[in-house]
Order: sequence, then structure tokens, then C-alpha cells
Amino acid sequence: MGDHDLVTDAGERDLREPMQGRIEDIEAATQRPGLRLAPHAGPSARRQYQRLYRYIALTDTFSIAVAMLVAYWVRFHVRVPANDFLLLLLGTPFVVIGVFAALHLYEAFRYTAAEEFRRIILAVSLGIAGLMTLSFWFQADLSRSWVGMSWLFSIVLALAARRIWHVRIGRARAKGKLLFRTLIVGTNHEGHHLADVMRSPWFGFAPIGMVSTGAGSDPDPSLPVLGGVTDLRELIRASGAECVFVASSAIAPEDMTPIAKAVRLEGVEVRVTATLPEVLASRLSVQPLAGVTALSLRPVRLSGGQVVLKLTFDILVSGFLLLVLSPLLGTIAMIVKLSSPGPVLFRQRRVGHRGRPFTMLKFRTMRAGADVEVDQLRDQRGVDGVMFKLRDDPRITGIGRWLRRFSLDELPQLLNVMRGEMSLVGPRPPLPEEVTRYEDWHFDRLEVPPGITGLWQISGRSDLSFDDCVRLDLFYIENWSLAYDLYILAKTMPVLLSQRGAY
Repeated sequence: MGDHDLVTDAGERDLREPMQGRIEDIEAATQRPGLRLAPHAGPSARRQYQRLYRYIALTDTFSIAVAMLVAYWVRFHVRVPANDFLLLLLGTPFVVIGVFAALHLYEAFRYTAAEEFRRIILAVSLGIAGLMTLSFWFQADLSRSWVGMSWLFSIVLALAARRIWHVRIGRARAKGKLLFRTLIVGTNHEGHHLADVMRSPWFGFAPIGMVSTGAGSDPDPSLPVLGGVTDLRELIRASGAECVFVASSAIAPEDMTPIAKAVRLEGVEVRVTATLPEVLASRLSVQPLAGVTALSLRPVRLSGGQVVLKLTFDILVSGFLLLVLSPLLGTIAMIVKLSSPGPVLFRQRRVGHRGRPFTMLKFRTMRAGADVEVDQLRDQRGVDGVMFKLRDDPRITGIGRWLRRFSLDELPQLLNVMRGEMSLVGPRPPLPEEVTRYEDWHFDRLEVPPGITGLWQISGRSDLSFDDCVRLDLFYIENWSLAYDLYILAKTMPVLLSQRGAY
């Protein structure tokens, strides 16, 4: 949007005459002569989302119906389902759409990807349970194994369908669609930070102007200040805004009353920043307290039951993967042995949970004795960071480079998981010499067992700086849940195939 164009909804053209005084005030406040209101072309973002989620509801229903049908074929080896099963399929749209809507999965633009993932797993589980209840009415003769396969296939297909939709949504936002035209309340540092962040269409907002609060102001020539908080309702109408984003550090408590009234009467989306570290929505709940709103932040220290649950999950999944991947593991071991002299497995001392050392296993990807060359390469390449990682490391063998590209060298760490030394998901296990370079805040990442994969793996891998890796690790520690582990595991495979940050 240009500096001299402020877009408005086409249905508000009749407001221009009574708003002429306000427009002149806006021009004076922004010192931009000629600032004018132009009609907003095209449907609002909310209407675009409503249309989009109708199609998403169809794919949700189709995914679960197909999953149930495939599970039926696998379990009963029958191509033509029985009539009672066909009646169950006819009831699928009502159950699936009802459960998904109840969990607000057709308003998923309000949630992070991790929160949407958690809700989809819950919705599929409730949906399958609902369909099983429905099967009693139809007297369908179904087995427990069919129920288990239907649940698993439904989760996979529903998540895959949502992933495809997210790709389409990202492309649409890059073209300027599905973006909420947003007024930012607050002209202080936080307000301008919001404006900078929103310039990326990835987040789904299109900032069109700022609203002053009198709590300090930083000049920002790229975004006009349209007026004050008391004029918010008129500004929403005049600008065609669909969302109001409030920088909480820029407003006094008494300012929230007119803001809440304005957004309620105009029916627009509202967001309010919170002075909290980045947390998952599943940890937050809202509690009214004597006329004010308090955010309750659930603690994440793992209870005894949760520790057992995570350990059981790790052992069962790693044992299953070792069994299923045994032919691949044997093939890789043979290739490594034949490709260069040296052992098949590389054993390296690492620091684990609460500083306890352990021996981590990997397929060898470097020539034998390469670990003693680290200090020499540090001096030659001028590497002074905590982690030592070279994009073109001369010690890597030909097959080793291929194994690292797809992280296949990490597969033997499933044995570390079985031995209780590692987890499937967690922070990267550091070398002892790396720990000696830690700052105080870095040691917090040792509070949980290290993992084969983690947030660092799905967020850039070796392209990230060490401090960025630690921040991601601490975010994971602060927000642990089994659903979040499943989300990270589900995101790991596409990242490995993309080869981003792998060297």
C-alpha cells in the first residue's frame, strides 16, 4: 500500500462526508497532505476464510472417510463394504464436521501450527469415538484392530490434507489474499516492532495504520498514525480495518475499555500482546479476577506420570523403528564398511540429562581419526563458536555426505533411546568441550534428556547459530507435551527430505 492511499470498505462510502473532519485531522496528524480514503476492492479476509474453510471441511470429511475405508479393506480384505458400514460412512460428515467445528478447527487462523496439530489429533480421536458410538446404532460388526487402523490412518490423512491447505494459504498470502487489514494500537517501540513483523505476509496481517495512545511515540515514516484511541471506532470504519492489534505496553488499563467497546461494536478481530515469553496456547487459560483478565500459565515440569509416559512412548516407538528399519540399517552398515577403512559406528562422548555423560552412536561419516583434527580445522577456518560445524568439511567421506544430507547417520541413536540415554525429541546432545564454553543460560538446555530430533532440527538445523538452537531448546523445555513431541516428529520427515541445513 502506498503512503498516500488508505483503503476502506466499499460499503462505507457514505461515511466520507460526515468523516471529512476526521480525514483532515488524520492528514494533519500524519503530516501527509492528500491522504485519502479509497474503497477496498475484493472480499474481506474473514469472508475469504469462511469460503476456504468450507472446502477444508470437505477434505476433513473425505480424509477420515477414506481412512476408514482403507482400514476396512486392510482388516477384512473385502472390496465391497457391508451395508451397515456404508451407513456408518454416511454419518461421517455430521460427526467429523461437528467435532472439528466444536474444537474451532475452522478458525485455525487464530492458532499456531503446533496448536492446530494438537487439536486435529484430539478431533480425530473424538470423531472416531463418535463414529464407534454411531456404529452401535447401525449394528455394524467392526473389530478393535479396524478401529485402531482407522484412527491412525485418519490422523495421517487429516494432517496431510491440512498441510496441503497450509501451502495453498501461504501462496495466497504471498499474493496479498487472506490478509487481515490491521490497525496497530500503540506508536511506541512495541507497536513499531509489530508493524515490522506484519510486513511479512506469512503471519496473515496487512498493517494499514497506527493509533496513538499518548504513551510515547517513535517516528515510523512507513506507516501513518491515523488518530487516537478515542477515535478508534471511526478509524475502523474509515479505513476498512478487519483487525485491531494492541501493543499492551503502549496503553493504560483504562484505555482497554474504549478499545474493547469499539472492536465489539464494529465486529472486527482483536489481538492483544502479552508480556510473556513465547508459549504454546495449550498452556494458557483465561481467568477473570475482580474486573481484570488474568492469563494463567500452566507449569510444565514433568510429573512422575508424564515422565513414565514419555519414556514408554520413546521405547515403544524406537523399538518399532529399529524393527521396521533393520534392513535399511544393515544396508547402510555394509556400505559404510565397504566405502572406507574404519569402524561402521562412530562412538562419541556426549553430555546428557543433567550433565551425565554417555556414548552416542552414529554411522561413521568421516575418515577414521577425524575427531582429532578439530582444533587444527578451527584455526584454519577461523571457527570460534561453541559448535564446530563446517559446510564443506574435508573429513567427510563420499557416502558420509549422502548420509548426513538425509540424517541417516543418526539412526543408530535409536539404540541410545532404548537404553534411556536419549529421547526421540529433545535438545541436541552437546560435546563435553562445548559445555565448557557455555554461558550460564545455556546450561538450562540440559534439564531434559537430549533428543534425536527437536525444534532445532525442524527450524533450520545447521544453518542456525548456537544461541538460536539454545533458544529453541528452551522453548521446547518450557512447552513440553506428548502432542508437541508428535508435532515435532511429524515435521521432521519433510525437513529431512528438503535437506535444508544438512551438512
